[in-house]
Amino acid sequence: MQPFVYTGLPSRIIFGSGTLSKLAEEVDRLGLRRLMVVATPQQRSSAERTAASLGDRAAGVFAEAAMHTPLEVTERALLIATQMRADGLLAIGGGSTTGLAKAIAFRTDLPQIVAPTTYAGSEMTPILGETRNGAKTTLRSLKVLPESVIYDVDLTLTLPVGLSATSGLNAIAHAVEALYAEERNPIVTMMAEEGVRAFARALPTIVRQPNDIDARSDALYGAWLCGACLGSVGMALHHKLCHTLGGAFDLPHSETHAIVLPHVVAYNAAATPDAMARLCRALGAEDPAQGLFELGRRIGAPRALRDLGMPREGIERAADLALANPYWNPRPLERNAIRDSIADAWSGEPPRDSSGARAA
Repeated sequence: MQPFVYTGLPSRIIFGSGTLSKLAEEVDRLGLRRLMVVATPQQRSSAERTAASLGDRAAGVFAEAAMHTPLEVTERALLIATQMRADGLLAIGGGSTTGLAKAIAFRTDLPQIVAPTTYAGSEMTPILGETRNGAKTTLRSLKVLPESVIYDVDLTLTLPVGLSATSGLNAIAHAVEALYAEERNPIVTMMAEEGVRAFARALPTIVRQPNDIDARSDALYGAWLCGACLGSVGMALHHKLCHTLGGAFDLPHSETHAIVLPHVVAYNAAATPDAMARLCRALGAEDPAQGLFELGRRIGAPRALRDLGMPREGIERAADLALANPYWNPRPLERNAIRDSIADAWSGEPPRDSSGARAA
């Protein structure tokens, strides 16, 4: 067996149906008395109901979380947290909400409880991505890892089908890159393959039957596994490219990941045969890039970056930015090939095969 290093992340996980009912118990277990509840503007009412259910354990609600965690929103939240005399954070929502809670925790060391409502997986990682002046940067620190995560399948039953699809593909991206990460190890590899398999099984059913509790449970289980993969090993070209595109062109996070993923898998396929074999097995596909592209088509995910608002002239800029800072990737970074992958993702073309030719 190949030698490896594996470090388990110290989050407490509560998984099931109706588990949000354990929230007050979890707050008390952590010794918290004045939680600031964090949410997006769209989820303010849900956050306010949850705060009310906590009684005097909740200090108030801050419902301004935004995509890509803009620094100016974090600064406002820090001011409000100080005014509330908050001693902890409760994030209810998707990646934007969790990102804001992490940004606050990084600067204050306040404990976090997260109740995810999407499949983003950010709650399982010690990674924080922030945007300042249109540039997105990431950092890794255990200070941003939530102390407790409450996975309540019931919270995902009302997640719109479209967002379920893109959020699920975003999560799959975490596992895909974990399969060929520089720090990969047998534990994370096992989790990654199982996470992809869970989503491949769940997402088509969710599109047909959004209230199918078994499919929703599979998807949330997959989100946990894929998020844990992202938190345990480094990432490569896919995540670098998506962060670049999101920060530079203000593109929606999960939709960008959903579109770009098949193209990066095609780019890296020849350099990662074992990872690709596992991915084929998990997807039930003969070709991993085509299998991901076809899964996206089946569940109605967007296919073209231009449909998200990225301008054609942004293709060249994105290719330059993707190579601006050196980082590890299983295949050497080649500007022309990366530019072609971005162009294909922009136009919604199928991914290329290992020779660079367009698949049929």
